[in-house]
Amino acid sequence: MSRVFTSIAIACPVGRVFAYVTTPGHWPEWHPSSLAVRGATDHPLAVGERVTEDIRVAGVRATAEWTVRERDEPRRWVIEGTVVRGGGVLTYTLSPTPVGALFEREFVYTLASPLLRLLDPLVIRPRIVAESRRALARLRRRLEQPGR
Repeated sequence: MSRVFTSIAIACPVGRVFAYVTTPGHWPEWHPSSLAVRGATDHPLAVGERVTEDIRVAGVRATAEWTVRERDEPRRWVIEGTVVRGGGVLTYTLSPTPVGALFEREFVYTLASPLLRLLDPLVIRPRIVAESRRALARLRRRLEQPGR
């Protein structure tokens, strides 16, 4: 198992951040790995709801099937995903700050093949970390835009 943790402060109310990040239709707007989403994409997902996402993670294209496992609005949201070569759990945790919200994103994943597990610390995980950092910077810019 590998873990990627990133966080960012966003000058936006916690509830607004939660609603935005838990609505799959927004994912391609802010996460560079999210190419397209299908299914329940137009609202914040509840426990048990599913969505299909076309992704490119660490340069590899795949399709992920996500299921919401936990939702404690506006503090915590957990989804579990499966792909051909592995799977993972994505957890969003939000906390109020004096100027908005602290958004924390944790991605814990497994890779099915021994070769991928060997490449993970050298190639795959560093790319996922970089993608996650870019994603959170894009998220902040998007949510802090006037009129959003």
